[in-house]
Amino acid sequence: MTHERATPRTATPGATAGIVGTRQTRRRPILVLGDVVLDVVARLREPLQRGSDASGTVAFRGGGSAANTARMVARLGGEAVFIGSVGRDQWGRALEGELRRDGVTVHSVHVGAPTARIAVLVETGGERSFVTERGAADHLSAADLRTTWFREAAALHLPAYSLLNEPLAGAAIRAVRLARDAGAIVSVDLASVRPILAIGRTAAWRRIAGVRPDVLFANGAEAAALCGSRPLPHLLELAPVVLVKEGPAGCRILAATSVDRSGRTPGSAGPGGVRASLDLAVAARPVTATDTTGAGDAFDAGFLLAWLAADRRPGPGHAAALRRAAVAGHRAAARLLSGSRPELRL
Repeated sequence: MTHERATPRTATPGATAGIVGTRQTRRRPILVLGDVVLDVVARLREPLQRGSDASGTVAFRGGGSAANTARMVARLGGEAVFIGSVGRDQWGRALEGELRRDGVTVHSVHVGAPTARIAVLVETGGERSFVTERGAADHLSAADLRTTWFREAAALHLPAYSLLNEPLAGAAIRAVRLARDAGAIVSVDLASVRPILAIGRTAAWRRIAGVRPDVLFANGAEAAALCGSRPLPHLLELAPVVLVKEGPAGCRILAATSVDRSGRTPGSAGPGGVRASLDLAVAARPVTATDTTGAGDAFDAGFLLAWLAADRRPGPGHAAALRRAAVAGHRAAARLLSGSRPELRL
């Protein structure tokens, strides 16, 4: 694969200090590895009629689960690093430029495939459907990574897309090793139901288990797709902290409270096993939104910033720290939903 590298730039904090204290994350960045995507967003003003027209709006915007999370980390005042691949085309250059303008440090590889793109159909009630061409997004390889990118990492965040297709999955596995060496935590977001089911529930479970995430994010449908007939607490076998996002209702937090001999709160494996767990519901304030695209990614960013700033050791304050981080996630999602969404500039 031939490629060329974009020149990285030191990130600058967002225009505001954000919703949580970010001293730690300014010094130690959150790295996000995966996709940056051209979103072609068609928002309906009336129901579709097959074979005919429906009025609405069409906009070109920067997207991709990984890029969305990195962008929101920076907007909230944290230090964000995006690692991924784009095509040698105008869309790739525009998407890189937009991330940099938002204060994200970009380590990107330019490849021969077209920059990833998604057609997003937003129905009148705000529900979304997607037609996806992943293109260049899956072309990042393990050999493209540089150890220097990971030395100061506080966290590595991976959308599940980054674990499902090669060579990107190989890059994600190497990134996890490099991040762990730096003392970073690792988080995974299940991201979408269909890609999980496409490779099979068992295969998807094994790939996520191989990463040993410290935090697992999902919405209800994604969690159900991965668990099958098993109850949601089964996800604690994958990660000691599980966030199930429930849209306007808020989120559910599942957390292992036992500690193995290494001092790590485990899933079900290891000498300690899962002896008990927290199961918390955290409500969200109502937000009027016509397009929920990216809200889950924004939640991840807000939660991670707050969780990194918290005392994460199991103990009496563990539940309160998780609640505060979830509230920070809700506020980040609300900020995205209530803010303006400018078009991508070429």
